[in-house]
Amino acid sequence: MLHITEVHVIPDNERYLLALQFSNGQGGRVDLTDDLHGPIFGPLYQRGLFAGAELHPLFHTVTWPNGADLAPEYLLDLLQRQQGHAA
Repeated sequence: MLHITEVHVIPDNERYLLALQFSNGQGGRVDLTDDLHGPIFGPLYQRGLFAGAELHPLFHTVTWPNGADLAPEYLLDLLQRQQGHAA
C-alpha cells in the first residue's frame, strides 16, 4: 500500500506547492493550484489554511485542519503527470 512519508509546504506567493516523499521512493514537488475546488478544498486557497498541511500519523497522507485530505495515489499520479511521466 502506498503511503506518504514526508510532506512540506513550499512557500510561494502564486502557487500552492507541496514537497512530498512516498513510501515507494518517489518524491518531488506537487502543484495543487488548479486542484483546490469545492467546499472542502476551496478554503485551502487561504494561505494560512494551506500552510497547515501535515502528514496524518495513522493514514499516512496529507491532511489539513479543515478536514481536507488527499489520497497518496492521487498525489503520486499528479506528481507523475506534472513531471511528464506516465502514471
